[in-house]
Amino acid sequence: MRVLLLTHSYAPEHSPPQRRWTQLIQTFRAAGWDVDVVAPVAHAPHGRRTLPKREAGRPFRSGTGAYGEIVRRVPYLWHKTTRIGRLIDHLFSAGMTIPTAAMCRRPDVVIVTVPSLPILGAGYVVARMLRRPLVVDMRDAWPDIARDARLIQGSAKSLTERVIIAIQDRADLVVTVTYGFARTLRDRGLKNVATVTNGVDIDRLQELDPVPLEKSRLDVLYLGNHGESQHLDIPIRAAALMGDRVRLTMVGHGVKRNELKALAAALNAPVEFHDPAYGPEVMEYYRSADSCIVALRDDWKSFETTVPSKTYEVLSVGRHVTGMVRGEAKKILEDADAGHVVPSDPKALADLWRTLADDRLQLQVNGHGRLWVQHNADAHTLGQSYINLLAEVAGGGPHR
Repeated sequence: MRVLLLTHSYAPEHSPPQRRWTQLIQTFRAAGWDVDVVAPVAHAPHGRRTLPKREAGRPFRSGTGAYGEIVRRVPYLWHKTTRIGRLIDHLFSAGMTIPTAAMCRRPDVVIVTVPSLPILGAGYVVARMLRRPLVVDMRDAWPDIARDARLIQGSAKSLTERVIIAIQDRADLVVTVTYGFARTLRDRGLKNVATVTNGVDIDRLQELDPVPLEKSRLDVLYLGNHGESQHLDIPIRAAALMGDRVRLTMVGHGVKRNELKALAAALNAPVEFHDPAYGPEVMEYYRSADSCIVALRDDWKSFETTVPSKTYEVLSVGRHVTGMVRGEAKKILEDADAGHVVPSDPKALADLWRTLADDRLQLQVNGHGRLWVQHNADAHTLGQSYINLLAEVAGGGPHR
């Protein structure tokens, strides 16, 4: 089998699509499959290249990835980290993806990974151009999330939704990362839908020692995107209510980061902001935390069928989870029995943290989260499931 993957983000960038597809490609390559990846020159999260050209890649040049996959780069546009800036950049790179994909070896199947909407259109064009089956990897609930976020207004909104639904309908297979969104698509009449959730290679994640039972304050960590989807003003306001009984550490980058820093300063909240962390540095943040936040805003209906990708990592390292989620993500945390889920309300969150600070025994999760991941979100098992689906699609067989 030969697979062609089209994506808007790939290693050495650190992002949800990079994490998902690095894991999956490792399994594909272990099975003896050939993989070509078309992705922009690495330039996230700052909208410009910060790595040496040798690492970030050069436009229209190819290199070899960590597992022997061939990575061919397309150019990008320098942009500010705003919604419109990213959209223009994604449109440009998606346009460049089409001729670049034509330079790759002809695959057995074309995969395009979303939520970058322009790359979805490019994937459809490439699959038709090469006359190969198209697999759409839907990592977010599009077009539902666009409706909730009011990303597109007026007649353009209707047109965009129709285009997304049309491509989903014409794809040979749509793969979702949650079972809830798969049900949503089936309810709309799609039959070519399967689910392969996100996961982690648990062998690469150390299980941390339990947090101490005696400590003067509660250390809470949020590690991830500081964007519109997370409603991170809530934990900042909760920290302000707690005062010196808590310290909130926020690690990452996103379009709302400057606003969040200004809010923390205005409230005199005990919050520390740090740049994105990777590798061993991430484990140090987890090690010093008593509880880790997993959050999605509760006023977007599409998030009932969305699970933050960091959920599985936090469960794996054995830390208590403070969950501000609903729907499928809430059920995972409850089934894993590795934390508490509260409404997206500063007082409710502060009350939970106050309880945990007073009774630190409730922070002991006893490996429940890691055990849940082993049974439900093991990266190698998920990769094999994807292999089976792609083999059926490429062979023209039925897919479930």
